[in-house]
Amino acid sequence: MTTIYGIPNCDTVKKARVWLQDHGLTAHFHDFKKQGVSPEMLDRWLAEQDWTVLINRKGTTWRSLDDATKATVTDAASAKALALTAPSVIKRPVVEWDSDHGGGVTVGFDAEAWAQRL
Repeated sequence: MTTIYGIPNCDTVKKARVWLQDHGLTAHFHDFKKQGVSPEMLDRWLAEQDWTVLINRKGTTWRSLDDATKATVTDAASAKALALTAPSVIKRPVVEWDSDHGGGVTVGFDAEAWAQRL
């Protein structure tokens, strides 16, 4: 089954969930805030997406970090460490697609790219 990861009150996650529903795709929702983010999840995502794609450096969480913390995020390992302690820094939604829809991991909502999966 396709799984969508994010925060329920995130506008982009809301749009993505509605889009999936409108296109007849049932997806499991995983709430970062309630269910957390595991090292294994991050390993899967970072195996398919560059850390610079996964970490939202334009978002509120990133901007609220002190400069010293930001400076330590320089590669996949340091991005993973940050995401484990502050999952809100992950760009949303992260989607793990089932094999019927191409498999793999995408980050962010792109209706056009998602439509190609259907």
